[in-house]
Amino acid sequence: MKGGTQVNLQLLVILVLLASSIRCSAQTPMASNADFYVSPAGSDSWSGTLTEPNIQETDGPFATLERARDAVRDLKKNTAKDIKVLLREGTYQLNETVVFGLEDSGEGTSTITYAAYPRETPIFSAGKKIEGWKKVTEVLPGLPKAANGNILVTNTSSRFLTLYDDEGMLPRARSERHKPQKGSKKNKLLFSGTQLKSWPNVTDVEIMVRPTRDWIVNMLPLASVDEKNGIARTTINATYGMNKHGFWVENVLEELNEPGEWVLNTKEGKVYLWPRNESPVFAPQLLELIRVEGKINKKKAKDIPVRNLQFIGLTFKHGERYTLSENDAGLQHDWDMLDKDNAMFRLRGAENCKIEKCHFLHGGSGAIRVDLHGINNEITGNHIEHLGGGGILLCGYGPGTKDVNKNNLVSNNHIHHVGEIYWHSPGIFLWQSGENRVANNLIHDTNYSGLIISGCVIRFFAKSGNNREQVRTIRWKEVGKLPKELTQEAIRPYMHSRGNIIEYNEIHHVMKKLGDGNGIYIRAAGPDNIIRRNYVHHLVAKTPKQGAIRTDGGQMNTLITENLIYKCKSQGMTLKRNNRFENNIITDVIVPRGVYLKIVEGPMNGGSNKRNIYYSSSDVRTFISQPSLGKDKKFGEDKRGRVAARMKDLDSDLNIYYSKTDNKKAKETLESLQSKDGVDANSVATDPMFVDPENGNFRFKPESPALKMGIVPFDMSKVGLKKGN
Repeated sequence: MKGGTQVNLQLLVILVLLASSIRCSAQTPMASNADFYVSPAGSDSWSGTLTEPNIQETDGPFATLERARDAVRDLKKNTAKDIKVLLREGTYQLNETVVFGLEDSGEGTSTITYAAYPRETPIFSAGKKIEGWKKVTEVLPGLPKAANGNILVTNTSSRFLTLYDDEGMLPRARSERHKPQKGSKKNKLLFSGTQLKSWPNVTDVEIMVRPTRDWIVNMLPLASVDEKNGIARTTINATYGMNKHGFWVENVLEELNEPGEWVLNTKEGKVYLWPRNESPVFAPQLLELIRVEGKINKKKAKDIPVRNLQFIGLTFKHGERYTLSENDAGLQHDWDMLDKDNAMFRLRGAENCKIEKCHFLHGGSGAIRVDLHGINNEITGNHIEHLGGGGILLCGYGPGTKDVNKNNLVSNNHIHHVGEIYWHSPGIFLWQSGENRVANNLIHDTNYSGLIISGCVIRFFAKSGNNREQVRTIRWKEVGKLPKELTQEAIRPYMHSRGNIIEYNEIHHVMKKLGDGNGIYIRAAGPDNIIRRNYVHHLVAKTPKQGAIRTDGGQMNTLITENLIYKCKSQGMTLKRNNRFENNIITDVIVPRGVYLKIVEGPMNGGSNKRNIYYSSSDVRTFISQPSLGKDKKFGEDKRGRVAARMKDLDSDLNIYYSKTDNKKAKETLESLQSKDGVDANSVATDPMFVDPENGNFRFKPESPALKMGIVPFDMSKVGLKKGN
């Protein structure tokens, strides 16, 4: 037995030495490839040139990203080569935003890279651990009975709007939805009964309101509450009047009735929590965790951007929730704000920079913004999830002649469960940003639209005053004097979301709470956008007003082609003006409405409906919907000046209409189009012969009539996230 034990010990020693040798050999090449290292176990007084502290702990990696940035600045003075910084596993708590400026650019074509150490996960957190929790033993006025004996409390001098535990964002105490009373305004809410009170800390209380429109929510701090007259006033205006959809009260003890909920009372200096687990609780300290910022000159034509920075494989969490301010300028319908510090990672004046394979999660605002001057940047392979705001925003200058947000790549990002506080926040948003490629992204589980491309709607150029919604974004000195009778042609030179290619994206289960939105939505974006080869499916939420793809608000010169729309509620495609809808497949649109193609607004000269397949595996409500033209049957304008349109205004032909259970509806649709509108002369009402449509396989059988009509098959293998990324 002794001999066997000795052999085993010798073998163990050999294995340990071999493992150590393998570890060293694996680290040595990496050490030669990186100029500096950072570790939570490091020290900013060390050289940063070692991957780990040495045995005597007299040298090793830096402790902070800021120190590595400063070391790179010094190294740049003596070299023009590529520089790499590798960050080791662990959590880096940020108390201040880390800012990279002009002095941090890569020289010439050289790059400066901040990346995760291979197979490790460095995490940047803006969360500060809250300590000193104690059980509440006294009676708290207004606290629901269910919460008695379950509440913890601790003192705090901080003001915060979100909290986090290991599971993610903790829900702030919120009431059921209340109905506003008639006569409510943008900053004046009329209520009934005891829905609101004049709480001693009333300025801590916020109302989440859904105003008169379907597409927006606002989070508004209270300024005062008049209980006697049922009048509450807010410190900031809602986007529209608060008189329709309802409001919720947040951050009052009366609503703290479920595990995970919390309330902050800054007047008392206390935070109350009903914990849902035993993990630590963190309060965010920052809106922005990292900002790359060039020299922005809003008044002049040129900015000086930061160049050639790369951030790869990093994780960001625990960012704070943003609030509206008096000087905010709203994008589209206040879906976000112009040039606002409300994303965890922000490029503001940047060229040739890269954010790659990073992870953004558990934050109150958005993940990534590219603001104002942003050219040739790449946002690729990132995972973005569980955020209060949006996923990725490319936000250029407002309408004017300055056009410097363009040619960016947004590719292969997985974006889901965003807009958890601001429901209207989309997965990807291009505003006044053009010639970008947005490809192979997977977007799902959002509360409003999946992907938006937009600019400024024509009617806002005619508005006077200081309206937050769109008007403040306009660069009036550059636009100059416009014709009294505004036309799309007059403002089109100032619309810079032009020439974008939106392709191979997969979008599903969006529009989960709000209405009047879409999987892909384009409005007032400028010409020459291409929306192609996207897969939009299973928009199945309860809200009735939604659709897969939609052109809107004066949008013109857009090509929508080779997309697959499958099992989307209400509407498949909404087509306006001279946009072209060609070679798409729309299948199984879900009621209510159940409209496959909705024709809305003209003039449509130059628009098309060609080589599309409209397929239903069950009863069809409406293949084609056209606007009513009134009793006189003449074209006219509605109350907003929109010109009515009909199918005969389109180049419509070579389409397939088919209903599997009863093809009578398809035949009637085609006969009506051919006889009344004189279109679709070569279209057919027949089976397109998909391989297996009931299971989502929309390839064509060899004998399919679609192939004979020149309809291009949809290649599902190229859609969505690329494998191996």
